[in-house]
Amino acid sequence: MISPSEMRKIYVNNTEAFYKAAGGDYLAAETDEFLRACVIGLWARSGGVTESNVALINELYSKNQPGPKYLYWELTSVVCAYSLFQIPDFFTGLAAADRLNKTTVSRTFIRIFANILLTVASSDDDVSIAEAQFITSCTEALESVCDRSGVAPAKRPLNAADYITSPEPSFLQGVKPACPQQEQTTGEGITQTVADNKDEAPAELDELMAQLDELVGLERIKSDVRSLINLIKVRKLRTEHGLTAPPISLHMVFMGNPGTGKTTVARLLAGIYKAMGVLSKGQLVEVDRSQLVAGYVGQTAIKTAEALEKAKGGILFIDEAYSLTPDASGNDYGREAVEIILKGMEDNRDDLVVIVAGYENLMEKFISSNPGLESRFSKYFVFEDYTGEQLNSIFLSMCKKNEYLLTPEASERARELLNRLYEQRDDNFGNARDVRNLFERAVSMHSDRVASIESPSKEDLITLIKEDIPDF
Repeated sequence: MISPSEMRKIYVNNTEAFYKAAGGDYLAAETDEFLRACVIGLWARSGGVTESNVALINELYSKNQPGPKYLYWELTSVVCAYSLFQIPDFFTGLAAADRLNKTTVSRTFIRIFANILLTVASSDDDVSIAEAQFITSCTEALESVCDRSGVAPAKRPLNAADYITSPEPSFLQGVKPACPQQEQTTGEGITQTVADNKDEAPAELDELMAQLDELVGLERIKSDVRSLINLIKVRKLRTEHGLTAPPISLHMVFMGNPGTGKTTVARLLAGIYKAMGVLSKGQLVEVDRSQLVAGYVGQTAIKTAEALEKAKGGILFIDEAYSLTPDASGNDYGREAVEIILKGMEDNRDDLVVIVAGYENLMEKFISSNPGLESRFSKYFVFEDYTGEQLNSIFLSMCKKNEYLLTPEASERARELLNRLYEQRDDNFGNARDVRNLFERAVSMHSDRVASIESPSKEDLITLIKEDIPDF
């Protein structure tokens, strides 16, 4: 067991390391507030609050900063009310500064963030699956900000999955997700979505197709997927009747802007291929350049081979694949990764599907950069931007899923904002990601407003009003 005083020492040592990298402790107050909020989120996932938790969280504060004074009942209420992990504004600013200054302070913060949350999780001598999953999802969200901002790679944070001591996913056990899959983070930060075979069989084809049909928009994609499924079905029937079944390539190119559902469709395809017997496992392994390419001789081959091995029996999804063949790359190791992937596709052609994804014009250039890519990728799926009305439908579905209601005025304001977002979209347009950002900010503003009400009613807790909908 870790005592509160020991936790205090660990917390101070980690935050001081971050302040040193940042050039001062000017972010101490914001850092303390954010880290305590994440600890509360961790306990919300792990299923309960104890008196020792109260003592522990009251020790989480930086030097010269006021310490919290939680009481047991107050902390319990806060933990029960926790809903969403949110990227703090100061972290976005750190990443932007790193890009300009060519530094990696934001990535240092991610490492201390993972250290502190893992220490808190292990304070009772046990790290559950639920706790590890929460830490991993938060860490990946922070890393994605760095990646999008162009922050240089740096030493990676601890992998929470390596520290799991309990096979029990805490109180989340038995809760059936909307899709019977769960995400795991493997070594080198590779995100892997696998079927949870412990309690239930993989989803049937009809169920997976129903989930595809429920996605907002993407009509062209849905039609392409159905055609692909029909092709596989007929090919299988021909084989059963002793007829020639011409070889087909199931490798695909997903082209489109961020937030258009590429990863979601890839995840469903992995399950569909499993249900149809095309793939043996049906997992989705998501990687980008950083999980495939190393900076020195010999390591790229190792990293890429590991990714292929994890994807065997499922789908390897390579996001921003064009980053593997940058212009004027010369001896860039990304080209080595491409050659290894092509060999892996050939060696595992009966039980591996590769999907490469990214912006349309850049993906076309990527495929044409190597004759092997052109010969193996024959299916192109174009993911178009969501319209304003489709963005609004996504926003309403997020509200419904998270048990929020909108007043007519709030609903109209959201519709106007999202229509304007679509009409004025530029290269930074994030599609569904922008909608999620709007929803999370609305929830935050709603929480600030409701927290000032002395005895909020259930209606207060679930209703978003016009003032809760922020501008972009």
